[in-house]
Amino acid sequence: MHQAMTEKAEDLGEPVAYLVLREGVPVYAPSGDTVGTVDHVLADEHEDVFHGLLLSTPDGPRFAAGDKVAGLYENGVILTEPADHLPRPTGDLPEAHPDSNLKRAWNWLVKPH
Repeated sequence: MHQAMTEKAEDLGEPVAYLVLREGVPVYAPSGDTVGTVDHVLADEHEDVFHGLLLSTPDGPRFAAGDKVAGLYENGVILTEPADHLPRPTGDLPEAHPDSNLKRAWNWLVKPH
């Protein structure tokens, strides 16, 4: 892990499950730079499947699929890549995620309320 991320990781607290991850928790790029906050956890709790995170970033919302999340902690999330490499949640869920429950949640999240 990069030195900056190692120092930041000491402040992240204990690892947590997606079920208890709080909205508003800071999100970090692999470099240790803060890239935004957790806006919403996308998961199928009934099937115990973590799909990913909807993030609030200064550049607008981004979607971090589960495989783009390196770690979930009490006080932060670490991504596997910079936030600007993540897709923007507009329109339909990317084809890589055919799950119908996730698709309904995705569509609900990206529609104006």
